[in-house]
Amino acid sequence: MKVKIKVNNKKYKVNLSKPIDISLPLKASEENVNAWYLDTPKISPVVDENWVASVEKGASVNFNNIQFNPHAHGTHTECIGHITRKFHSVNDSLKTFFFIAELISVSPKIQENGDEIITKKQLENLLKDKKMDALVIRTLPNNKEKKSRQYSNTNPPFLAENAAEYIKEIGVKHLLIDLPSVDKEKDDGKLLAHKAFWNYHGKQRLDATITEFVYVDNIIKDGEYLLNLQIASFENDASPSKPVLYKLK
Repeated sequence: MKVKIKVNNKKYKVNLSKPIDISLPLKASEENVNAWYLDTPKISPVVDENWVASVEKGASVNFNNIQFNPHAHGTHTECIGHITRKFHSVNDSLKTFFFIAELISVSPKIQENGDEIITKKQLENLLKDKKMDALVIRTLPNNKEKKSRQYSNTNPPFLAENAAEYIKEIGVKHLLIDLPSVDKEKDDGKLLAHKAFWNYHGKQRLDATITEFVYVDNIIKDGEYLLNLQIASFENDASPSKPVLYKLK
């Protein structure tokens, strides 16, 4: 299916039959990506006395329970409710689902203390005067091990506070990254990048989202895309999500 769209007086052609899925699937195995010191997800059939809800076990249907944490176990989209005392649901925060997105690739800078940080200057050099609704950040080096990496106690790369501030200032409403968090793994609860992006200490951006744990294959080129950001209808600060990119012409 090919469509034509018009955004801010600019016309594009999009082939909706060629989606680029940048989400990670949820697996009940050690191969599932993981962070925040949790066990692997669990997917298992309901058991009621001698009845097991599995066709293989003789039931008429497969009827599974799933136990997981959206923040730890795969691609997820979160709203400001992730860091506020007041409850905010991502299901209420995200009301439209198509956005013009810019994909960039960044090699985090290694600091003297060993931290790997994505800096404001790096983003300024890559984005310059570009305008976008959503920003997708692919960190380098980029390899398929990201799909199953166990991130707990590894101090992954993260965004500098002023880098997150810059992303907010240029009007990005939806930030996507291939890391477990935009903030440092152990930061004493400061959450500087989250707070900067959502303008936590000012007029809070209730309609802005952060999507973590995406995976962008190396064959996908940097540049402008149409983003379809899909979430499950969870009344929670975060939901499993399925961001899909489409090439723009």
